[in-house]
Amino acid sequence: MTTDSDSSTNSGADRAAPSIVWLRDDLRLADNPALDAAARHGGPLLVLFLLDEQSPGVRPLGAASRWWLHHSLTSLAESLRGHGAGLVLRSGAAGKVLPKLVADLGATAVFWNRRYGAAERAVDKDLAGQFAREGVQTYSFQANLLHEPWTVTTGAGQPYKVFTPFWRACQQLGEPRSPLSLPAPFDSAVAQTEDLADWQLLPTKPDWAGGLAKEWSPGEPGAKARLADFLDRHAEGYATGRELPAVEATSRLSPHLRFGEISPFQVRAALRYQPSSAAEDLRVFRTELGWREFCWHLLYHNPDLASVNYRPEFDRFPWDADASQPSSPQQQAWRTGRTGFPLVDAGMRQLWETGWMHNRVRMVTASFLIKNLLVDWRQGEAWFWDTLVDADAANNPANWQWVAGSGADASPYFRIFNPVTQSRKFDAEGTYLRRFLPELADVNAKDIHEPWKAGAPGNYPPATVDLAASRRRALDAYALLKEL
Repeated sequence: MTTDSDSSTNSGADRAAPSIVWLRDDLRLADNPALDAAARHGGPLLVLFLLDEQSPGVRPLGAASRWWLHHSLTSLAESLRGHGAGLVLRSGAAGKVLPKLVADLGATAVFWNRRYGAAERAVDKDLAGQFAREGVQTYSFQANLLHEPWTVTTGAGQPYKVFTPFWRACQQLGEPRSPLSLPAPFDSAVAQTEDLADWQLLPTKPDWAGGLAKEWSPGEPGAKARLADFLDRHAEGYATGRELPAVEATSRLSPHLRFGEISPFQVRAALRYQPSSAAEDLRVFRTELGWREFCWHLLYHNPDLASVNYRPEFDRFPWDADASQPSSPQQQAWRTGRTGFPLVDAGMRQLWETGWMHNRVRMVTASFLIKNLLVDWRQGEAWFWDTLVDADAANNPANWQWVAGSGADASPYFRIFNPVTQSRKFDAEGTYLRRFLPELADVNAKDIHEPWKAGAPGNYPPATVDLAASRRRALDAYALLKEL
């Protein structure tokens, strides 16, 4: 028997048999529908995390995400111990590893929360079919999106291509469910586990993750603390403060949501208890949650979003072939924060140091790579995938395509973020710049945005491109695209 419904009924005869809850991007105990249902199912329960980097089409994690995963699993195992249970680790292709574990354990049911990438859905569908033939029940649940992609369609039954009507349709579906509490106590099944250290998720030669460790606390407790801090100190004023990279005004929940250490249902529910004075700020914040939903909507309906232009006319775009080589001097300068444009460089160094970058600066750095350097957006998407702790299979490519102009509801290609103008507007005193560019620590607020004009310190690079000329080149390329 196989079901995709959010139910977990079973016959009394099966209740004494062990079950498996297979955790993926849902590394939490609270508001975990699969874990909750498995605990209520009865019988011993095995909590499994399977590192699958071998199933066809499954995208391997980037280096920063691997660092986060190590610490998130460590935290999850500790939480489970406090709940009187353990965490079993296995690695390999899920289609091979999970059936063997089910057979070895004699499990009669497997529980999981649904995934939305094409490769992951294919794995789950194949496993559900195999288990059904073998008499093993499978139960899947909605856990990590407020609205599953197939539930939001236009009047004609088609997927949305523009965010605003998509989000309006989501809101018309009604208030999302309330989050679930911690699962009921359960008897823990026993199975051999792999050693997390053997997975070598952490960098060692060299260990470049010191800044990440200072910045983040992966795991469910860290996610709860991050949400509480945001609501206590930053929610009121979020609508304007989120635009200022020097101000701690954003939630920084993105990596916790990416790994499912907190659910959007929990976040949404917590917003209900904020003062009315923060109503507009919370509306804007909920819209940001909506953008996350929209990106997953796009990925579900366009599985190759990370590699193929959503707008096929961009297949003819005349990228700079030399600059689009990963080893090119242009890309190396961009990656290392040595372009000579302070806001771009500060953002790229923040990324390398902390595994995260302020959202406005993400747009500026992406625009600079794509439009001022004419580098194929896929190169930038791949770099962010490797270096962001919140690298998300949907958000990352959707946002890169948005900046490139090749995506759904995209920023027009002719909208080119000027890093100097953006810097002056959103970091007027240069506070953010100085934080990540020590070479410019003594440059005054007037000159710090264009240091090449004031005689930049010798250890800071000169501007690598002419902004006006590179802007014209980008616009000419776009005009040529429209003519083809």
